[in-house]
Amino acid sequence: MQDMTDRTADRLLHALKAAGPQTAAALARRLGITAVGVRQHLERLAGAGLTGFDDRREGVGRPKRYWRLTDAGHARFPDNHAGLTVELLRAVSDVFGEAGLERLIAQREAETLAGYRRRLDVLRSLAGKVRMLARLRTEEGYMAESRPQPDGSFLLVENHCPICVAARTCQGLCRSELAIFAAVLGKDVIVERTDHILAGARRCAYRIAPKTQRSRK
Repeated sequence: MQDMTDRTADRLLHALKAAGPQTAAALARRLGITAVGVRQHLERLAGAGLTGFDDRREGVGRPKRYWRLTDAGHARFPDNHAGLTVELLRAVSDVFGEAGLERLIAQREAETLAGYRRRLDVLRSLAGKVRMLARLRTEEGYMAESRPQPDGSFLLVENHCPICVAARTCQGLCRSELAIFAAVLGKDVIVERTDHILAGARRCAYRIAPKTQRSRK
């Protein structure tokens, strides 16, 4: 059975994955434990190579220490049998060529879209659809959340990509996911990718807005 120390460490890793670099004080508020306790856990995790930190100067006074996950820390989160997936994608490309790989992506896209539509088509509001989409993506391992924006748009944030390794090998998977979001949310909605893990961002994020709003591109 996992002891309290292990559970707290897991919660800290999850918080850093979900929200990015944070101070010990912010993590303490988030987890409901003392800042001293958080620092002790973070230092142990740093000793294990799972966390690191950057000191940032913000105005007058001492720099603030922001803790973050290292590559090893990010690797603690599941990647859906990434190695096998990459091998299969390469095998499909070798045997059936790029056309065969595109057919595979199209089939996955159609099946995913059909599943999403069963859950979203019964909802009337865009807010409800985006919340449901975030819920479905979280169930698939993306650690997604829906954030309403002041201008009436929504930000769909994915804090983890369980297919990241496969997507680096076959970037058609990312193109396909953007197409799925646009299709399931409807022709009256704009979907724009604003952050992309493959481009070096910490997360993937999408701005979703009614077409009555002007695109920011």
